[in-house]
Amino acid sequence: MTEDVEIKGPLLDRFDEILTPEALGFVATLQREFDPRRRELLAARQARQEDLSAGGMLDFLPETAHVRESEWRVAPPAPGLEDRRVEITGPVDRKMTINALNSGAKVWLADFEDANSPTWENTINGQLNLRDALDRAIDFEAGGKTYALRPDEELATIVVRPRGWHLPEKHILVDGARMSASLLDFGLYFFHCAKRQIGKGRGPYFYLPKMESHLEARLWNDVFVRAQELLGVPRGTIRATVLIETYPAAFEMEEILYELREHSAGLNAGRWDYLFSVIKKFRTRGREFLLPERNAVTMTAPFMRAYTELLVRTCHKRGAHAIGGMAAFIPSRRDPEVNKVALEKVRADKTRESGDGFDGSWVAHPDLVPICREVFDGVLGDRPNQLDRQREDVNVTAEDLLSVSKTPGEITEAGLRSNVDVGLRYLAAWMGGNGAAAIHNLMEDAATAEISRSQVWQWIHNDITLADTGAVVTRELVERIIEEELAGIAAGPGYDEKLYAQATALFKEVALDDDFAEFLTLPAYERMP
Repeated sequence: MTEDVEIKGPLLDRFDEILTPEALGFVATLQREFDPRRRELLAARQARQEDLSAGGMLDFLPETAHVRESEWRVAPPAPGLEDRRVEITGPVDRKMTINALNSGAKVWLADFEDANSPTWENTINGQLNLRDALDRAIDFEAGGKTYALRPDEELATIVVRPRGWHLPEKHILVDGARMSASLLDFGLYFFHCAKRQIGKGRGPYFYLPKMESHLEARLWNDVFVRAQELLGVPRGTIRATVLIETYPAAFEMEEILYELREHSAGLNAGRWDYLFSVIKKFRTRGREFLLPERNAVTMTAPFMRAYTELLVRTCHKRGAHAIGGMAAFIPSRRDPEVNKVALEKVRADKTRESGDGFDGSWVAHPDLVPICREVFDGVLGDRPNQLDRQREDVNVTAEDLLSVSKTPGEITEAGLRSNVDVGLRYLAAWMGGNGAAAIHNLMEDAATAEISRSQVWQWIHNDITLADTGAVVTRELVERIIEEELAGIAAGPGYDEKLYAQATALFKEVALDDDFAEFLTLPAYERMP
């Protein structure tokens, strides 16, 4: 333990290999230098939210017009990131680490964020798993099956997603205050694995979540510069892909790339969190920003088309990769008909993305890697990407990005019940330590749970009438449906009374309270040991 750094979590087996005095000193330096700015930027988020709630509107920033109008490009693709035609996402547990690296995907998003429940054990064991994978010391047996890494040249490139700027890490205190979870996840991986990655001909690469402005990207860039300086890593070795998954960030794509340009690896269309952000940012603005139920919102909705086409146009204009959204389907070994219908939807989704100019896309399950790769192979052939497709035909306005009211679809009791069911099941899984939960043949993560609970909140506060029953969505109706859905869950397999009691209380808090919780993971995290 280093001076003024206190570890509040238990030191379990091998945790001392990650939580060394040198590593703790490194992350403490980052915390002391950058946490004050992080807190200022979180306050700026709140001020912007207050402005939107009072009638303000999102638009392209006049003060950064010079960035959008000037000539510049991001750094060229780094080793292992030239070809990203298929990327797999998943948490950093030991089994997923091996399966993702072996999956045939070009990139593995090693996720400490939305697909990870941030228990103390998951957080530190995830760091151990990444280091062990780089040292090829991660093979193990379980249930009579052996899990072993393929040769290095066949493995996916690791890209780590730390937790978002808004999240704390309560198990490590620096000078008496909780650490930034972002700086901890980034710092521990960079300290232990940056030079290991460089030794393998790769580098320390990251996915950056939940940002709402180019100033937040500037903070990350400054963290990168300082971290490389502290460890003697050449400046520009780090590469970072930013998820455009908040509504404000869609209006600052070029500025975000510009701030990170020496470290940029492109942008990703984080579509589930984007939908959540649309609801959250304009939740008090009535029906102009009211979406139909989650399953009715497709990528062909006008405001979603504007968002994704602008992302490709912006990236390729600046020499950056554009990565598409996640296919969350989990193939069923028992129901071939379910598989057939779902795989047709996955193929259509990836065909649309590849046709739009995306350089690659995400899947959540190893069995979807072949179909995603096949679709992008058909467009790319032997080329590593589509950076030459400039999409100069795209001209997206602020009005296009804001055209939520043009989204077709209804709000039904079935949709309401689905939101309640998914919300309860996911929160129970999350509280139990699993952040990537298989629910009804879909891989659900924190983003989809956020959509579920925020839609319920919005429908209650807009007196929505359900299209199929004519009932008005009220707090009383939702409470009744919660009890009915919970009874159905309790009658099925895997029911844990304690976890579902916690999940129900939390869901009611974040979906039914008059005050809207900014992120459900914040009150959920406080309920964790």
